[in-house]
Amino acid sequence: MYSSCLRYLRGEMYMSFKMNTKISRFDKRLNILLMFLTPVLIVAAWQIASENGKINASVLPSPFTIGGTLAAMAQSGELFQHLSVSLLRVIKGYLLGCILGIIAGTLMGLIRKFESAMTLVFGIIRPIPIIAWVPILILWMGIDESSKVTVIAFGTFFPVMLNTVYGIQSTDKKYLEVAYSLEKSPVRILLRVIFPSALPAIFTGIRIGLGIAWMSVVGAELIAASSGIGYLISYAGQLSQPDVMLAGVISIGIVGLLLDILLRAVERLVLKWNITSK
Repeated sequence: MYSSCLRYLRGEMYMSFKMNTKISRFDKRLNILLMFLTPVLIVAAWQIASENGKINASVLPSPFTIGGTLAAMAQSGELFQHLSVSLLRVIKGYLLGCILGIIAGTLMGLIRKFESAMTLVFGIIRPIPIIAWVPILILWMGIDESSKVTVIAFGTFFPVMLNTVYGIQSTDKKYLEVAYSLEKSPVRILLRVIFPSALPAIFTGIRIGLGIAWMSVVGAELIAASSGIGYLISYAGQLSQPDVMLAGVISIGIVGLLLDILLRAVERLVLKWNITSK
């Protein structure tokens, strides 16, 4: 009797597992379908409205027109030239902002007095829009690369810093108690306990900072630059070329998406032990 009940329960558990697996696979395929289907429907509706004259082509060209412009600019190399300039600026400023943000966030997360000393300063500076710093930094540093890199680093700094502080201060106190009871050195506790616990939050700040870095470089190039994707958009606006402007905007979105996918892959690789990073 007992063995029969046990076999029955095992059978029910196995069938439930198979059913949940099938539902999970179905949901995954459905999500992928929806992910690609939604932009296709939007573009299709946009194209149909453009062909029927519902949208003014001089203000918003059709997707086919923008796609043709994008392909022509890519074929001529003009698009990649401007993108490479902006990308190099983003990498420089982004890395600088991440490094400074992690250092400042670590100090604020570990040293309460340092956090108290910097709270008011950062609280005043952080709400100021990045674009407001562009003319000031140009006045201080000139129109060369240093001002643009500083703007990007400035925009990247705060999300990385805030998430680093949150991650460090959210470290489970039980882990710290075990480490202290084992008489581990402060450096070892920082590297083996606090940082691994804070990494998910730090990666969240790094991903947010990447998006802000792109917005910062475009804002800086719109105001003062002779090259870069922001300059391309600004110059096309002066010439009343909406297809070129939108081609530049779309290229920013594509590059930003690819960089975010790459960063998420790195995050999954580094945090493969953490279920929340999946």
